[in-house]
Amino acid sequence: MSYKNIDFNITDNLATLTLNRPENLNSFTTEMHQEVRDALTGIENDATVRCLLLTGRGRGFCAGQDLNDRAVKPGSHRRDLAISVEENYNPLIKRLAALPMPVICAVNGVAAGAGANLALGCDMVFAARSAKFIQVFCKIGLIPDSGGSYNLPRTIGTARAMGLALTGEAISAEQAESWGMIWKVVDDEALMDVARKQARFFTTQPTFGLALIKKAIRASFDNDLDQQLGLERDLQQQAGFSDDYQEGVAAFLEKRKPEFTGK
Repeated sequence: MSYKNIDFNITDNLATLTLNRPENLNSFTTEMHQEVRDALTGIENDATVRCLLLTGRGRGFCAGQDLNDRAVKPGSHRRDLAISVEENYNPLIKRLAALPMPVICAVNGVAAGAGANLALGCDMVFAARSAKFIQVFCKIGLIPDSGGSYNLPRTIGTARAMGLALTGEAISAEQAESWGMIWKVVDDEALMDVARKQARFFTTQPTFGLALIKKAIRASFDNDLDQQLGLERDLQQQAGFSDDYQEGVAAFLEKRKPEFTGK
């Protein structure tokens, strides 16, 4: 399909998805959700893709939900926001977590509400030095969705997550990095170069194993030690049968650079 609200391309095993409503700080509408869903389906159906880079166009990464969108804007009757969450935001966060490849987010400006939690739902987050993260839900009487109430306390702890969610206070990219919310802060002008370099690096790595790493770390929050050890055993078994493992060991023994295929 042709896209009006995103830019999407796949080049040299790298998928790049850019939210493209800069005049609205890349806030989500129903139509934009549909386009993102289609792009993710394209990634899932393309075995050549080995990394996804997600970013935004303009001065903001994503301001969350566009409150003018008919799906959420109050009218003569009160909207059931569970419909929007269940149909749009929950599947988006789940699909990013389940993609069998690293998902890198380059936060180029403000990330607010569902936009902040979209970034936190990715595997590795780079943020421009001017970026800010804001849990704005409390300002309009809502709760953090899009995985916010799940990912925030797991990355920065209950006290900080509660404070951000209850106050809607903006925190800088530097603060987010120091708290362990994101991977790295990058100077604004260098953000995309740094993020693309990391993404391109991942397209040359043992993608099958990287996908298993994602699975193991994400599962660890819900498993006890015995369950996690069992999962590590099972995933290591899968990794050991992969072509990439065979190539990695062979390259090490032969003292050469490995050529991974992601299989």
